[in-house]
Amino acid sequence: MTAISTAAPVIPGRMEQFSTRIGFFIAGFGIAAWAPLVPYAKARVGLNDGTLGLLLLCLGVGSIIAMPLAGALAARFGCRSVLIVSSVLICLCLPLLASVSSLSLLVATLFVFGASMGALDCTVNIQAIIVERASGKTMMSGFHGLFSLGGIIGAGGVSGLLSAGASPLIAMWVVVAFMVIALLRASPHFLTYGSESDGPAFAVPHGVVLFIGLLCFTVFLTEGAMLDWSAVFLSSLRNVDPSYAGLGYAVFALTMTLGRFFGDAIVRRVGANRVIILGGLCAALGLALSTLIPSWEAALLGYALVGAGCSNIIPVLYSAVGRQKVMPENVAVPAITTLGYAGILAGPALIGFIAHASSLSLAFLIVAVLLLGVSVSGRILKV
Repeated sequence: MTAISTAAPVIPGRMEQFSTRIGFFIAGFGIAAWAPLVPYAKARVGLNDGTLGLLLLCLGVGSIIAMPLAGALAARFGCRSVLIVSSVLICLCLPLLASVSSLSLLVATLFVFGASMGALDCTVNIQAIIVERASGKTMMSGFHGLFSLGGIIGAGGVSGLLSAGASPLIAMWVVVAFMVIALLRASPHFLTYGSESDGPAFAVPHGVVLFIGLLCFTVFLTEGAMLDWSAVFLSSLRNVDPSYAGLGYAVFALTMTLGRFFGDAIVRRVGANRVIILGGLCAALGLALSTLIPSWEAALLGYALVGAGCSNIIPVLYSAVGRQKVMPENVAVPAITTLGYAGILAGPALIGFIAHASSLSLAFLIVAVLLLGVSVSGRILKV
């Protein structure tokens, strides 16, 4: 990689918007492709549940470590370089994750995979803020919608290939081929710069950036709860057959994706603050409904409301980061993204601790109360 030139950067236009959408799709597609491989990796290496849990932490730790570094590299070398390198590393890691049988090699690969995903996620959000600001339009929900769509296609596509008899390695080569095609199409229009303002490479979040980061933590914690605990709740407390318990997260992911595709129009119509207020209320109501009404139908409806409510809060918060003047986006975006990932990592563990000490229902209700706090913040935060 070479440092960016001192020439005036190209003002982002339609092709840069397109490349940003593809970047988000690659990020969602890449991380989701790993999920169906987890049982295969567990069996291949011979792991028990406890060891597997510790192994999966390597992915999150790699992501969190890489995010501040990605912001600094994007500011120094431009978004294009970081997005290309991180995407290529993901393409190199996926076949290894599908084939290695050494625990030490799997640990190292998962760490690099997590770091690459964290760098990609952070940098594509930096580019999204710059592109949205240049357009003068609300675009962030649509960008994040492509991440959600990539996740659905990635997980569903790999699961379909595996169900059809393809080996995990063959499935990953198909994924890699798809990602390379997408990267080749988008990379010429990735931004050659990474920040329109100067600032330190690393900084502790403060002021409004810290406040936004804490809100991201709460919403991502909710997403982590849906991912890791919705199926457990349905099977253990609503007597749903385990083979159908995954419908809870599927409903949540579907309404979140749909909400994001319609999100830009919603934000323009009702305003960013009301999106946070009403979204937090909707998500809290959904968790309360799924927890307090003892039927699986109510639980599924509740999870749908959680997905719809949460869908546009994160995009609105990222747009707010692009408008604040406390910290430059190449520092602020890694800060709030790191706090968000911390919510995904810590949230399920905290819920498990509360469920063990009391009940899973109480844990979900506590998350609902936190979402009410997010809703109240919509009246305070200037977005």
